[in-house]
Amino acid sequence: MTLPPRRLRLAAAALPMFLAVTAYAQPATPPAAAPTSPAPIIEPAKSPVTTPAATAAPPAVEDTSPPDQSALTAQLFYEVLLGELTARSGEPGDGYALMLDAGRKTGDGKLFQRAVEIALQSRSGDAALAATRAWKLAVPTSREARRFELQILIALNRIGETVEPLRIELAATPLPEHPFLMAMIARNYARATDKKVAAEVVEKALADDLKNPATAGLAWTTVGRLRQLAGDNSGALDAAIKGQEADPSSDGPPVLALELIDPAQPLAEPIVKRYLASPKAVPEVRMAYARVLTEGRRYTEATAELASLTSARPDMPDPWLLLGSLQSQARQDSAAETSLKRYIELSNGQRDADERKRGETQAYLMLAQLAERRKDFTGAERWLTKIDSTDDMVSAESRRAGLLARQGKLPQAREIIRALPEGTPEDKKQKFMAEVQLLRDGKQYQAAYDMLAKASADEPENSDLIYDQAMVAEKLNRLDDMERLLRRLIVLKPENQNAYNALGYSFADRKVRLDEARTLIQKAVQLAPEDPFIADSLGWVEFRLGNTAEATRILQAAYKQRPDPEIGAHYGEVLWHAGDKERAVSIWKEAALADAENETLQETLKRLRVKL
Repeated sequence: MTLPPRRLRLAAAALPMFLAVTAYAQPATPPAAAPTSPAPIIEPAKSPVTTPAATAAPPAVEDTSPPDQSALTAQLFYEVLLGELTARSGEPGDGYALMLDAGRKTGDGKLFQRAVEIALQSRSGDAALAATRAWKLAVPTSREARRFELQILIALNRIGETVEPLRIELAATPLPEHPFLMAMIARNYARATDKKVAAEVVEKALADDLKNPATAGLAWTTVGRLRQLAGDNSGALDAAIKGQEADPSSDGPPVLALELIDPAQPLAEPIVKRYLASPKAVPEVRMAYARVLTEGRRYTEATAELASLTSARPDMPDPWLLLGSLQSQARQDSAAETSLKRYIELSNGQRDADERKRGETQAYLMLAQLAERRKDFTGAERWLTKIDSTDDMVSAESRRAGLLARQGKLPQAREIIRALPEGTPEDKKQKFMAEVQLLRDGKQYQAAYDMLAKASADEPENSDLIYDQAMVAEKLNRLDDMERLLRRLIVLKPENQNAYNALGYSFADRKVRLDEARTLIQKAVQLAPEDPFIADSLGWVEFRLGNTAEATRILQAAYKQRPDPEIGAHYGEVLWHAGDKERAVSIWKEAALADAENETLQETLKRLRVKL
């Protein structure tokens, strides 16, 4: 190979390095370290310059025969070195050509890989693909070459060309490695521009795996994930069903089905339930199912799943934290405290330190809230002092400010919030909402309204600000303002169930425009069919319309799902007017145990002249 003058000048600058490295060509000399680069070209333990003679024991007698020649001659080594220097000097094309030529002459995969890396660093996908294919031609058994080819083809959006190399890679992969490979397939093909084509190609490549009972569960899960990414949820669900039919023990199909649970996909949830009915079901899937139920506000079912999980696996920390949160929301304070303390005991066993710290902070905040409910302000403060996370400073200090406000020290409470640092826009937002909540809790509604109005003027399309301002307007009896704000929110966010519910409930509670109230609340029910508070509103409007039996049915179900004091107040009143006064008083007593200061409960008892 004849080197051009410029390359000779470049090489001269690296002459000292070259003189040291040429010792590799002498088999009697121990190998030196391989040249360094962003990705190593040659691993010392597998260096192509290391010949059998270089690693053999010294001969007992002098060997006068010529030494074996290294695969990487001095000339080739010089070419590799020059290619690396050229690539680094701003001429990646020349560096790539030199490295690829060296790879072809030696058949060394590391040299081919370095050529691919240089091409990728210079954003030349076609050159990287050419190097990968040259690598495959030189080393047909190389899985690394095949994997690089697959990734590059996907990056170039040449998805159709990946079927055969993917099929070969699957056949070459040992069965125990298939779960990892399937995850990589889903991740890599998710980057394709045309997700539908990607799903079709992967399904074609996985044809054998889809028929094999040992691999079908994971294979169908992979196909389903890509269909889901392509927007084909029905196709994804069909894949989950087929995967479970082929391998009921696989956790892939139920995990995929968890992401598809929706009223529009009624066949998704049974996949999860069938899997969880098996004694071999892994607890992580049950935990994930409980989270999905919680997000869907199906609190009673979520609590049941978590109770089952904590009974079967009392050593798992996460279920205790979520169970404690749900019990706290349901006003089961004693049970919640037990669960949260159990979580704290077990949290040291969590491997992820950040996850453990976040979980412990949540537990401390909830335990402080429980102590505050029973007016144990000293105990609440003790829990708050355990929080040392700067990321949760706003939450902790907001709770501490709330304690002061509950003790009649609202000005001091507001100062705590205002003194908090604002490292991010989210910190500023949290501070603002914390101060507004302090004012609302302290019944300083005008001050809260003014703060919200000013903020909303700065962000006129912020739906959270509009909703909160409407709720405070109702407290001020500025009902026209409340209606105007909620209708504006409905225009901005037609899928916001809270806006429909709040407006409908306001009409029902004031016994005005009841037909419109029912229509609004029914719309909210359509958007959030599992929300017990929206069901409470529907039951209340049915009661106002004189449909006592229907109101009783709805409120009974809502109260069973979520025994909240406000729902209990409404349910008790319907029972009272239906003539079942004993049951009504029993419900009100339960509600009072949960929160004796609840405004709706107190107003109901006062209006009906009932003493508990």
